[in-house]
Amino acid sequence: MRRAAIAMPLFLCIYSLLSLVAPLPAQNKMDGISLERARGILRDAYLEVKKHYYDPSCHGIDLEARYKKYSADMETATSMGDAFTIVFQFLDGLNDSHTFFRPPSRAFRLEYGFRTQVFGDKVLVTQVRPGTEAVGKVFPGDEVIRYNGFTVARDTLWKMEYYLNQISPRPESQLILRDPVGNVRQLAVNTKVQPLKRVLDLTASRSGDDIMQMIRDQENASQMMKQRYFELGDVMIWKMPEFFLNDGEVDHMFWIARKHKSLILDLRGNPGGLITTLERMVGNVFDHDIKISDRIGRKEMKPQLAKSVGNRAFAGELIVLADSNSASAAELFARVVQLENRGKVIGDRSSGSVMEARGYVDSQGADTKFFYIFSVTDADLRMKDGKSLEHNGVIPDEIVLPTPMDLKEGRDPVLARAVELAGLKLDPAAAGKLFPFEWMPL
Repeated sequence: MRRAAIAMPLFLCIYSLLSLVAPLPAQNKMDGISLERARGILRDAYLEVKKHYYDPSCHGIDLEARYKKYSADMETATSMGDAFTIVFQFLDGLNDSHTFFRPPSRAFRLEYGFRTQVFGDKVLVTQVRPGTEAVGKVFPGDEVIRYNGFTVARDTLWKMEYYLNQISPRPESQLILRDPVGNVRQLAVNTKVQPLKRVLDLTASRSGDDIMQMIRDQENASQMMKQRYFELGDVMIWKMPEFFLNDGEVDHMFWIARKHKSLILDLRGNPGGLITTLERMVGNVFDHDIKISDRIGRKEMKPQLAKSVGNRAFAGELIVLADSNSASAAELFARVVQLENRGKVIGDRSSGSVMEARGYVDSQGADTKFFYIFSVTDADLRMKDGKSLEHNGVIPDEIVLPTPMDLKEGRDPVLARAVELAGLKLDPAAAGKLFPFEWMPL
């Protein structure tokens, strides 16, 4: 979960990174300048953790010795991809969902062509992108048995996807899949790669094309994250993709909700977001102030509190949907609803990625600069029951999972069950069409 003070700078920097990294198809051996930059990135990772990590003992890890070891490993790196992997491994020893490295952007965009997700103890394909080589090879509902030589599972899939998307993109995916009727097949899918400019001119001294492209990219990202809702009689279904709303936007959505007897808040796939959004969300479903969590850091920290909006709070039935991709603020909201007996959570166990972090933007270079970001946890969060959700997640009051055949046929039994709990009927096939999946434009 990100603190409000740093969320907007992080968002802007993600879209304004200037790339000096070799393209995916041709990773070259590092020269002296590249090696020095790689050393600098690892040094920055070490310093940010040393200065800011919430546990100064780093869970008993000897940070100095670890830095020394990975500094030696850096001397053997033959590419920036190797260097990024070493930085990733250095931070991975903390086993912390909110402490990670976002490397400089590369001079390409890539699309593997398919999306996967954990359901229960299975990793299933959820979407296949039109226009990619995955079409006709990979299908929704396929179970992923092995992915690039590795067995995938609930606790490892997120880390593998982070590694393949952020740290070490691959030109090809090697898959062993099982279809919904049990047939197993092995195949390879080529990654779709779109080359980009290696250096961006953000001065607008020429045509301003680079700035305009950044603006378009941000607009596309905002479009993907728009709030969607559907009114079904006395039931409002709110599909909330992330916790990045200001107080007025949150209040507006609950103004709509107050016209209904029941609210189904769909937090499936929601990765979390701002503390301020979480606090306003909680304040809109309770008629009294609520303590969300205690914050445990290097020094004494104030608990996280949500101030009620009073008689404007939604007082109807509340049903929250969660899945393995519900993380951070989404998990905190769901758990508060459970602990305060305010409503019911249904779906799948959530991600278990619940800490509080700040982002730190570092850079190298003079006239031409490249930027990278470290997210570093500055507080563990303990709930009313004294427990942390990190690595544990929220266990739903009622577990409802789509089957491989549901995914293949586009059915959503989880949303259908939520509507049933609210006293209405919605066919799972119709539920699957309410909020169609959208792909980010390439």
